Amino acid sequence: MALRIIDHGTKEYQQMVNLRMEILRKPLGLSFDAAELEKEKEDVLMGAFEDDKLLGCCLLTRMDQHTMRLRQMAVPNSMQGKGIGRALMIFAENIARDLGYKKLCMHARKTALGFYEKLGYSTTGEEFIEVTIPHYIMEKAL
Repeated sequence: MALRIIDHGTKEYQQMVNLRMEILRKPLGLSFDAAELEKEKEDVLMGAFEDDKLLGCCLLTRMDQHTMRLRQMAVPNSMQGKGIGRALMIFAENIARDLGYKKLCMHARKTALGFYEKLGYSTTGEEFIEVTIPHYIMEKAL
């Protein structure tokens, strides 16, 4: 498995959008709009690949000079439990740290809390609804 940065607008980026659509949006009856995807030009886009096949992805968005936000973590259900998400998280943390950020935060789906807690993330605050489902803010010092 190779972890790498994905350039916006490439065929790898299109694979990333398709995977996120299948895993994160379509089950909720949602989609992406063009403006939302255009804003991702400013994000750090990451993927886990086996040859040219995308196994999982996530992205980092700058919040302020000290904090980056992890977003759009997606690994197909059939590939979960194989270390892909964990490898992507470590990769994302290292990139954020290398860029000088001190904290990583996220809006984690309630169903994923255990995964992030195992990686050292803590919840901050109460449950809230985002994209129609329960989430928590989670963070970790880098």
